[in-house]
Amino acid sequence: MAEIDEDTYDPPADSDGTGAGTTTRTTRWHARRTRGALSGLGLMLLGAWGAIIPFVGPYFDYAYTPDSTWTWTAGRGYLQVAPGAVAFVAGAVLLLTRHRLVAMAAGWAGIVAGAWFVVGPLLTPLWDAGALGRPTGGTRDVAVQQIGMFFGLGAAIVLLGGLAIGRFSVPDPRVAVTAHRTEMTDADAAAADDGREHHHFHRRHTRAA
Repeated sequence: MAEIDEDTYDPPADSDGTGAGTTTRTTRWHARRTRGALSGLGLMLLGAWGAIIPFVGPYFDYAYTPDSTWTWTAGRGYLQVAPGAVAFVAGAVLLLTRHRLVAMAAGWAGIVAGAWFVVGPLLTPLWDAGALGRPTGGTRDVAVQQIGMFFGLGAAIVLLGGLAIGRFSVPDPRVAVTAHRTEMTDADAAAADDGREHHHFHRRHTRAA
């Protein structure tokens, strides 16, 4: 059996000339789980950070007011915990799924979560001026807190979500190659069985003659 180039492989077309062969139909929406491993793990880590940091940050003077540990506020809920949880779940889906559409949906969910980390603190004062609280410390501390808890964190999550969508937006050639190799092996086995049956039939017919 000839070797197949996994990077340039193009599945065979159907007899109707549409270019959508059997292998393409059955594998076009499947991909290896490793395709989303890096983005998925990154989204899970960043999402967990974003959701937990408002409650543990005060331990090391890294917090918005109220700067006390494990203090729940509505602002922390919808500005940090909610998008952090969405990013975490999106990352878990990317780690587990083999379906390209599901993975791309998870990537978009990650982008939305990251975007909310960025724009949420800017929009919230329009309807609830005290929901966000105030960063603590000096000028440098304030900048680090804003980057690590909202703006930089959100940008990193958006980046990982976009990378995941990009990787899953094109078919995985290795999946198609594996499926086609299986089909070729099955076809070879079937041909061998037919050959043996034909040989046995010919021998019985010869003896009977």
